[in-house]
Amino acid sequence: MTVTSGAAQDGLRSAGSISADTLDRAVAQGVLTVQQVDLLHSLERTGAPASAAETQDDESFRFIGGFSDIFVTIGLVLFLGALSYFSSGAAGGAGTSFAVALASWLLAEYFTRRRRMALPSIVLLLIFAGSTFITVADLYPDSRNDAFFFQRYLDAGWPAFVAGLATAAATAVHYWRFRVPITIAAGAAALAAAIVGLFFALEPDLAATATMPLVLLCGLATFALAMRFDLSDPGRQTRRTDIAFWLHMLAAPLIVHPLLKGLTGDGDMDTASALSILAIFMVLAFVALVVDRRAILVSGLAYAGYAFGSLIVKAGLSDGVVPLTMLVLGALVLLLSAGWHALRRALLGLLPAALVRRLAPHT
Repeated sequence: MTVTSGAAQDGLRSAGSISADTLDRAVAQGVLTVQQVDLLHSLERTGAPASAAETQDDESFRFIGGFSDIFVTIGLVLFLGALSYFSSGAAGGAGTSFAVALASWLLAEYFTRRRRMALPSIVLLLIFAGSTFITVADLYPDSRNDAFFFQRYLDAGWPAFVAGLATAAATAVHYWRFRVPITIAAGAAALAAAIVGLFFALEPDLAATATMPLVLLCGLATFALAMRFDLSDPGRQTRRTDIAFWLHMLAAPLIVHPLLKGLTGDGDMDTASALSILAIFMVLAFVALVVDRRAILVSGLAYAGYAFGSLIVKAGLSDGVVPLTMLVLGALVLLLSAGWHALRRALLGLLPAALVRRLAPHT
């Protein structure tokens, strides 16, 4: 049997106070691996009970470590914006995007890999992924037209397909190098763009009617992937919960927009459509409560407000439609926020115990 000295025991006891920043630096310097940090979090969760005042279902994630994150992010945006401007004259569209993508990677070597700064890492990843997509797509001559931003690549079809696959591969390498949680969502978005682009290329005549169902399927697949990460870490103590958070952020608009856009009409919504939107919104609220992710609920707020406003107009109260809609939506959000834990507790009590054990606990 191994006996630990008193000094070593004191050192082990003090390890519980190691901050997340210190663990991130340990990973960056090679002292620990990402898997070891996840195992430490799991051991801490199973070995020490949480405080009674501590809740685990508040969707906490690391977005900003301090004002220095904001300061650095401003500098990154200014620098990369200037780089894009000056390189556009010499390198052209694809060359400019490539220069920005390369600069984003090099900057991530310091601000992400060494300093482990949260907000700059997120911004650099998004710029890298978007620039990679544009670099590859702009290699196709038929992708340049007057359509709005990414729509010009989707309309052409093949540019979006090839660029989406290339971006997904690039983000996979980026995640292997830097381990930024949002990278998985960026790769999923690139794959969704590739799927839609392939459909535009193969069936351009059906694109107008089939795009929304295809986007919905991509959203459901993204939601399923997010739930896989969530179910593997119900205590939300490891990096997997951050990955799931960003996947839910991506899945929400991909699901909500195709579901509800068709019911809004061209601006004149009938009562049946308005009630249908509100009913779908209630279903989305139920899903959000069960899985303890608010993103899908937030994505549906605009449609719920539009439907409620339409009902107010039909009731003859058109003069106060905007403030009344804002009042109702604001009250709804505040009520859900205040009663979130109680509502989850009630809903989880209705679900099978085997499923509840794999979901985030309500306390």
